[in-house]
Amino acid sequence: MISLKNMTKSFGNVRAVNNLSFDIATGEVVGFVGPNGAGKSTTMRVITGYLAPSSGEVTINGLCVQQNPLKTKAQVGYLPESSALYDDMFTIDFLRFAGGMRGLDRKKLKQQLSCVIEQCDIASILDRKMGTLSKGFRQRVGLAQAFLHDPPVLILDEPTIGLDPNQVVQIRTLLKNIGKTKTVLLSSHILSELTQTCDRLLVIHNGSLVAQGTADELRQKTQEQNQYHICLRGNLTDIENIIRACPFCLSLTVTSSQDDKHHVAVVCSDAHDHSEDFFQLAVANNWQLNTLTKNQSSLESVFQELTQ
Repeated sequence: MISLKNMTKSFGNVRAVNNLSFDIATGEVVGFVGPNGAGKSTTMRVITGYLAPSSGEVTINGLCVQQNPLKTKAQVGYLPESSALYDDMFTIDFLRFAGGMRGLDRKKLKQQLSCVIEQCDIASILDRKMGTLSKGFRQRVGLAQAFLHDPPVLILDEPTIGLDPNQVVQIRTLLKNIGKTKTVLLSSHILSELTQTCDRLLVIHNGSLVAQGTADELRQKTQEQNQYHICLRGNLTDIENIIRACPFCLSLTVTSSQDDKHHVAVVCSDAHDHSEDFFQLAVANNWQLNTLTKNQSSLESVFQELTQ
């Protein structure tokens, strides 16, 4: 479990992270999203113990990161935004080195190497120097070292950057499976990727948490989510007056009208699904309901609204 309580990190007069608090439970895969410079990478570095917070507290499975640096670091697998690899080392030698730094004995290291080599699909590049690897392969080697000591907590900064579509699907599936028993925090600028991988999202802007929840819960924070486009046949005046009189109707706009066929856009004042209500209104007032579409906000539009 990861827990942040009122965590602040400043660099001189610049406050990169401001009074940030959230919890991530074991068995959760949580996405961390925000504009460039929002404080995502800084927060991740504080969680790993790479940076010390200016104030507040960060705990890993109940242990304070500042008071128990070695114990908490041993429980974390970390992939930084730019994988820190030794270009002159062979891939297999680097992984053995990383395993030794993590205190794995020979038997455990052999078992874990076999596991991460298969998970990250890097068997073909074990005898190559890492300076010759493509960006995608370097990223997979970085993931392998993060998984190597089988940590209960994973902090992954842009884990799929540089991967081709097949590799992205592979890593997504891997993270979802791993996340059933571990605590995973990952960042990405690809919002659609996060929705397919994560149980919920944390949205950060200017160092502060501005929203959190599932993709659907975040969509409900925007007015666009509660808008319906309806095509009806009937008396337009009756349609306007009756729908506007409904307690959930915030506004009604006639987008087009020809003869007795009318297109209206209705914005509702809450996040409930009112499709059945519109159907019942049509039946009760003898309107012909041709189409009823509930507008689905894109996650990109939600992100823009939350971070502007």
